[in-house]
Amino acid sequence: MDHEYERRLLPSGGSPVSPRPCLLPNRLLGGSPRSPRRALNFGSPTKDRGGDRFIPTRANNSWDVNFALLQEHNRDGSKVRKSESNTGSDGSKDGAAYSALLRNELLGVNVDDNSSFPADDRRIHSVTSPSLYSFSPAKGNSRDDITSPYSLSPVSNKTHRMLRSPRKAARKISKIPFKVLDAPELQDDFYLNLVDWSSQNILSVGLGTCVYLWSAYTSQVTRLCDLSTDGDSVTSVAWSDRGERVAVGTHKGLVQVWDVQNNKRLSVLDGHSARVGALAWSGDMVSSGSRDRHILQRDVRLNPVTAPTRRLLGHRQEVCGLKWSPDNQHLASGGNDNKLFVWNMHSLCPAQTYTEHNAAVKAIAWSPHHHGLLASGGGTADRHIRFWNTLTGQPMQAVDTGSQVCNLAWSKHASELVSTHGYSQNQILVWRYPSLCQVAKLTGHSYRVLYLAMAPDGEAIVTGAGDETLRFWNIFSKARSQKESKSALNLFTSLR
Repeated sequence: MDHEYERRLLPSGGSPVSPRPCLLPNRLLGGSPRSPRRALNFGSPTKDRGGDRFIPTRANNSWDVNFALLQEHNRDGSKVRKSESNTGSDGSKDGAAYSALLRNELLGVNVDDNSSFPADDRRIHSVTSPSLYSFSPAKGNSRDDITSPYSLSPVSNKTHRMLRSPRKAARKISKIPFKVLDAPELQDDFYLNLVDWSSQNILSVGLGTCVYLWSAYTSQVTRLCDLSTDGDSVTSVAWSDRGERVAVGTHKGLVQVWDVQNNKRLSVLDGHSARVGALAWSGDMVSSGSRDRHILQRDVRLNPVTAPTRRLLGHRQEVCGLKWSPDNQHLASGGNDNKLFVWNMHSLCPAQTYTEHNAAVKAIAWSPHHHGLLASGGGTADRHIRFWNTLTGQPMQAVDTGSQVCNLAWSKHASELVSTHGYSQNQILVWRYPSLCQVAKLTGHSYRVLYLAMAPDGEAIVTGAGDETLRFWNIFSKARSQKESKSALNLFTSLR
């Protein structure tokens, strides 16, 4: 051997040079040689005589969790957004079916029905385990699960049953309104409430100085009142529970109560020093919220001159939202001071105060399905829909909608709610509670969707905006939720 070549092979000490540590496995997994990857528990580095080697250990891996954490990618390599994977289309259903097939064949999970996995909510996969979907690992090989040795199918019998089971029909919500009405002089003011729908299927709308009534049965429009003779204008309207009377709030701080059937004004209630932007009925008592920061409660059956008035003081700026709970025991109020109050009939001070919103609170809605559940929405600087447990006074959930929340309304038949938005999306969103995944997104208004009312049947809604149009949408179904409790403790299921 050439002496010069031998000298280059051996260092000054005369011992051979040790090989470099192998870095290839770490690089393939996206880690670094100094900090091996641990996030998904693929393995751990093990030292031997030859250096540091990355030996994957798969014995204790949670494949059912890691499989659910896999990210979807588009053809260009980008990740699929959540909004794209929550569409509920046929493609997402096929993907969910394929996911259930893999769970059956690779993880030993018994999925034999198409309705046992959510085809329209991929977000659940990243935060829950398969047990939430009523999946159960195979406890043993039953006769139905044993595959015949003569079968040519590559999948098991339980997967065959899953693929043969009927799919639940996809819910379709029309993206276009079924009716559009012109509403000239409909104010583009966030703090007003100018649209309401009565239990007798009559829509009341405040346009400028007048209040108009539109019958959903006959499509006839009648004018209820005109305040131009008094130099006043309409700032709010609200129907009584039975739909016989309508309260009209005015810019001068008055509340007029009208008998719709006889087209007669019953009373005029004063007491406010500024415009009345919010109204709410509880039986024969009407509550009014004003820019003067006060909430007044009065019984319309009594003489307005001698009748006592309950004055609720708490807000430091204009009161723009008022809603009674379904049992008429609590009143929720929202104001331009970013606060949400809950009042009861036993005190003149708020029973609960919520200050988490960072903008005006106009959107307020009590859930008819969960006792004590209150939803509220914040303005442009907040953009959140927040949920509160008024039984304990604790905040529950919150979702960032990305735009100003103008109104909220719960479905009468299912645990869903609709929200209308202003800056800068001007859209209508339907949410499923408590998963808070979007069921539908409706667009059409060119201005902020400031007004919202629901039909008495609970199927349709009407929205109003500064573009001076009223749009009617079919978004909810009369079919009650199949998840409704059938417990013997539920007294409403046994009433006849």
